[in-house]
Amino acid sequence: MNTEQFNRIQSGQGFIAALDQSGGSTPKALRQYGVKEDSYSNDEEMFALVHEMRTRIIKSPAFDSKRILGAILFENTMDRSIDGQLTADYLWEKKGIVPFLKIDQGLAEQEHGVQLMKPISGLDDLLKRAVERHIFGTKMRSVIKEANPDGIKKVVAQQFEIGKQIIKAGLVPIIEPEVDIHSKDKEASEQILKQEISAQLSKLDPDAKVMLKLSIPTQDNFYSDLISDPHVVRVVALSGGYSQADANDKLARNHGLIASFSRALSQGLTVDQSDEEFNTMLAKSIEDIYEASIK
Repeated sequence: MNTEQFNRIQSGQGFIAALDQSGGSTPKALRQYGVKEDSYSNDEEMFALVHEMRTRIIKSPAFDSKRILGAILFENTMDRSIDGQLTADYLWEKKGIVPFLKIDQGLAEQEHGVQLMKPISGLDDLLKRAVERHIFGTKMRSVIKEANPDGIKKVVAQQFEIGKQIIKAGLVPIIEPEVDIHSKDKEASEQILKQEISAQLSKLDPDAKVMLKLSIPTQDNFYSDLISDPHVVRVVALSGGYSQADANDKLARNHGLIASFSRALSQGLTVDQSDEEFNTMLAKSIEDIYEASIK
């Protein structure tokens, strides 16, 4: 593990940019960016277009290490290059931003009020490749829709079971059991979730390190004890469908919780903007998310 990267993620001021839309969410990300589905005819063309979008974001002067600690990449992005350098190397060597990799392969059907992750095929090979490509950590997402204790227990158990495999590979897992922000019993789900996470953290080996990516809690500072847990490198928040303004407002009320936004980060960016317009919009978004993250 790169000690400089670890220290930056653990104690640096800033947030983590989520640039990891994958197969299922890429068309939506491109639509938001102003690229219609008739602009590409297959997955390869689609991923080339989304890589152009991500490259534009990453190369922007606004996307810098003063405010951004890390960036989460999709596997396809990890395997591509920016200016002749693999994306992860470009991020760290040119920008001073720590690279992460999204490793899950989507969600299973809802059962017991939750969506577990689908089995991750070829995980050992993917983790080996991630280490070779100088990735620092990984991210994997499950979703909690209802305050069902059995379902939430299964979600957290699955996340930590795979998390231990990731730790063994020499990477830091971001454990992401998202609570749906539209859930009618969101707060009750968060209470069960916190108990289950605490129970799993208490069983980890003394030197095991994880990160947590959680929905912004209903009750301010609800996750403060997780933030201070010795196993936890950092707790980051997803925007979960909130607008950027709402997400920032809620985040700012949670001390020690930092952003890891995707849609809220790229909100307002479009393919037909001039570089000046694009960079100005991105700079404003990054500044606002940064300010909410350091409160």
